[in-house]
Amino acid sequence: MLVLLGCLPGLTAAGALVLCANGVEHTVAARAGRHTAAVRQAGPHTAARPRIVPRTAWLNAAARRPQPPPRYDDKVVAVFVHHTDSPNAYDCAETPRIIRSLYTGQTGARDWDDIGYNFLVDRCGTIYEGRAGGVDRPVTGAHTQGFNHRSTGVAALGTFTAGVPVPKAMTDSIAALAAWKLGPADVDPRARIRLVSSNSGSRYAAGVAATLPALAGHDDGYMTSCPGAALSARLPEIRRVAARLQGRP
Repeated sequence: MLVLLGCLPGLTAAGALVLCANGVEHTVAARAGRHTAAVRQAGPHTAARPRIVPRTAWLNAAARRPQPPPRYDDKVVAVFVHHTDSPNAYDCAETPRIIRSLYTGQTGARDWDDIGYNFLVDRCGTIYEGRAGGVDRPVTGAHTQGFNHRSTGVAALGTFTAGVPVPKAMTDSIAALAAWKLGPADVDPRARIRLVSSNSGSRYAAGVAATLPALAGHDDGYMTSCPGAALSARLPEIRRVAARLQGRP
């Protein structure tokens, strides 16, 4: 049976949903917009947009729930990587169904307004649009409690605890997505950036300025084992590939 979502193996589906994406925060985006990361507004280090499968590929009329308009930040300066703690032995043709199940769990059991992740990547490296609002825009997600503003959340479909192989197609796609999303703000994926926590349920009290990797694991911002030891171990490589895709030395 598909585990709807989670970052800590062994948790119930409802508990895992709480830990992995951590809901929609009640702080306003305007407050977060006052805190600027140590990056330039724009620069030459951009990357090509990877192919992204739209929401319509996985969200059908029967599953769709009413939702409010999307919320936006001024730019994206960080990417948080997650895993969904769902089975790894799936056929990539099943990906739309799996994402729809995640959406149903979050908007049903958790009563969220939408799926929390901005993007999801399957084992074949296919990138799917997650949260609504436009893949080209800085959509405020619900993926990393305390740090949903000015960030994008990308979830790897599967469970990547210690010793589990992480497909290269998946890590390459995460790198391409990060390079593209961080490019407009000229953020080096290998850098560390300053983000202000908006929720004391994170690793940092609300209002505290934290210095985090620009391409971070969920556990950098929240007390969890997500994105799993195996995927966490691949983050340095993903950062290097993303930087190269931006044309950085």
